[in-house]
Amino acid sequence: MSTLKSKSISSEDPEIHQDQWVIQIKKSLKEDLDEDTEMPASIFNVPKTLMSSNPEFFTPQEVALGPYHHHRPELYEMERYKVLAAKLIQNQLQDSKFEDVVEDLSKHESRIRAYYHKYLDFNSNRLAWMMALDASFLLELLQVFVLKEAGKELTRVSSRMSNLLDFAGMKSAHNAVLRDMVMLENQIPLFVLQKVLEIRYSSEEAADEILLSMLMGMCKNLLPFKVIPETSKIEVDRYSHLLDFMYHRIMPQAVEDSLKTTEIEEQEKGVKDEEQLEAAELLDSSNPVSQALDQIKNLSTKLLNGLLTVLKKLFTNFLKGPLKKISKILLLGPVKIFLKLPLLLLSKIPGISLIAKPLESLFPSQSKESVKPEEESSSDTITKPPLVEEIAIPSVSELSKSGALLEPLKDGTILDIDFDMKTFTLRLPVINLDVNSEVVLRNLVAYEASVVSGPLVFTRYCELMTGIIDTEDDVKLLREKGIIVNRLKKDAEAADIWNGMSKSIKLNKVEKLDKVIQNVNEYYANRWKIKAAKYLHNYVFGSWKCLTLLAAIFLLLMTALQSICSVYNCSRLLHLDYLETTN
Repeated sequence: MSTLKSKSISSEDPEIHQDQWVIQIKKSLKEDLDEDTEMPASIFNVPKTLMSSNPEFFTPQEVALGPYHHHRPELYEMERYKVLAAKLIQNQLQDSKFEDVVEDLSKHESRIRAYYHKYLDFNSNRLAWMMALDASFLLELLQVFVLKEAGKELTRVSSRMSNLLDFAGMKSAHNAVLRDMVMLENQIPLFVLQKVLEIRYSSEEAADEILLSMLMGMCKNLLPFKVIPETSKIEVDRYSHLLDFMYHRIMPQAVEDSLKTTEIEEQEKGVKDEEQLEAAELLDSSNPVSQALDQIKNLSTKLLNGLLTVLKKLFTNFLKGPLKKISKILLLGPVKIFLKLPLLLLSKIPGISLIAKPLESLFPSQSKESVKPEEESSSDTITKPPLVEEIAIPSVSELSKSGALLEPLKDGTILDIDFDMKTFTLRLPVINLDVNSEVVLRNLVAYEASVVSGPLVFTRYCELMTGIIDTEDDVKLLREKGIIVNRLKKDAEAADIWNGMSKSIKLNKVEKLDKVIQNVNEYYANRWKIKAAKYLHNYVFGSWKCLTLLAAIFLLLMTALQSICSVYNCSRLLHLDYLETTN
């Protein structure tokens, strides 16, 4: 075991690496193009915008699967489990050896390399051995999720690596290995697993059936959404790797086809509109009446533009001239002191000093205004990361207080999300959250951003959930409604999952989900409670400075009146005036 580890860690000569690179390029140029090598890459490095925020959710911590993290020394501890899995498969081979599996995979070298977006600095023999060991280890892990009939009940197939993980998740390394298994950079081609199973079972149909059972069991246990079984038979050959299979269980092919058809319809509609516009222009150009009307329209437009230009110049000159001088006069030091003088006198009166600070905020000094932005720009932008803006939508707590209802979609998909404007009901799919959910969600977002060229539907759904969940109270409300099944310790942990989700890496619009967001915002903005709150905020609480100034002026006048009365004895004068009027 130590010999294997030392060989893996030992580095090769850089010149050998360069020669191997040249050999690989020459070999690739001599090969003929076929369907296997023309396929688009599906295993990518995670985009830097997503990796920079939380790299631990995209970087394997226990086991390296595939070439991207194969060289990391801290993951070599799991190599002994890979060798153990290879021995277990070798013992099940009837007329073959494990070297036959490696030799069969070496024939598909070009196809394996085509799956990876990154250049693989491995020779043919090393790549085949790495794929054979990783596939054996992965198949042993997936065997835990297979169900078999035992009498009238379904029981799980026991794994021969029970010392590493178990289905109940009681082992410490269980969830860590499962999280590494679904990471985007830790994927291996799915057809490699098929080839190993074909040699093991000596039947292509049996291999596909076993692999499909493994994958479906994995999805039911790792995906946070309910996996809806398809009516037609699932062809494993259509999927690139485990993460790709999981993504298509959330985003069925019917959804993708509908998105493609809508895009095609929009393009066709745009072409028809352009053709109709060109035809209308041709008809208008041949009509003399329409030409005269166009000339009158153009002349009136020019006159209107000229009038607007003159008014704009006059307004600009007024702003530069008299109004600018008035503003300068108001901002002079003596004027500021004159305006502050009553406030300073009031601050000396007992009890009035409590409102001195709010009053002083009405006239901030020039030093504070000029220094503060510079301090923020120099320090905050360096130390603080850029803020992640959420989509403009009220939280579920705010919606519930405004009268909206929440309802779970038990058998619906993400594109079935809806807001009923008649019953004011927001319908969301049920989601199960556990210790593995955040890694699964983030890597699905990263995979969608790397592969999908159209609308990022799943990413938009995550943005929607991030917008409507702000605190643990929001999670509690969704949990009580049956929309969130929280298997974490606290609701605050579930809220942190959504609040920590990053925005998409490009401008993302999904027509159906955007329509739901628009309907929710329209409903919320038109509620009388919300209108009343906005009115109070804008016209009452928002104008507290003006009200404070009026109160200060009123107190100043009352103080002046009290001073005058104390000098001239107003009560005596008022009494004499009253006697004269009565006489």
